[in-house]
Amino acid sequence: MANYTAADIKALRERTGAGMLDVKKALDEADGDMQKAMEVIRVKGLKGVTKREGRSTAEGIVVARAENNVGYMVEVNSETDFVAKSAPFVEFGNKVLDAAVAADAADLESLLATEVDGKPVSELVTETGALLGEKVVVRRVARVAGDHVAVYLHKTSKDLPAQVGVLLAVSGADAEAAAHDVAVHIAAMSPVFLSEDDVPAETVENEKRVAEETARNEGKPEKIIPNIVQGRLKGYYKDVVLVDQDFAKDSKKSVGQVLSEAGATATAFARFRVGA
Repeated sequence: MANYTAADIKALRERTGAGMLDVKKALDEADGDMQKAMEVIRVKGLKGVTKREGRSTAEGIVVARAENNVGYMVEVNSETDFVAKSAPFVEFGNKVLDAAVAADAADLESLLATEVDGKPVSELVTETGALLGEKVVVRRVARVAGDHVAVYLHKTSKDLPAQVGVLLAVSGADAEAAAHDVAVHIAAMSPVFLSEDDVPAETVENEKRVAEETARNEGKPEKIIPNIVQGRLKGYYKDVVLVDQDFAKDSKKSVGQVLSEAGATATAFARFRVGA
């Protein structure tokens, strides 16, 4: 019988994120040697990569940071929350973020091609999935630049790493406090566009059409339909446009007003939520 303890099992699970049965089998095969057991788990994991390709990856983490007025954010996905909160997975997520910063990556293709320790990130994804025994995916990356970039990471569960992340770029000399508050707002309120000008023209036309048809179906007088359409379009903007939204901390003001009062202007933002 292999010589290992319950503490060894616990330590190996924490280091690899592998299941209890897989850890015990690996320790048995390695005769209790921790390093050999880790290699067993990794090798067996590589053999199972093809089988995992079609699996869903709805769990994971969001990692982000800003340097020299540029913010970077990465979402990395796993199959289960058990793996998502494991030390190896979190370490991998931070390693991918480091690669994004080093390469100044603004798109997923360039990030996956970036080399870390002599290997492209895409290869590290495969190796990490093999080690953890789950499908692992680097889903997306964002890059935001401005006079000041606020970073906000939010835990949806105290037992898990951050699953919501925000980057917000603002202009203005004393905008840091307001930028942080607005970044928290973005995490909570999920705006889609920065300003009304960013809403695609076809989306605006579709909203107008729906509002017009709805007003006619409700039997509204023809002469007031244009005003109804504009009112409903304004309501749509308040739902999806950051600067038009009611500020989460003070609904009497819009986000645009809050920023203006702080001498700041939002210039770009990105928001990730794991699996969304």
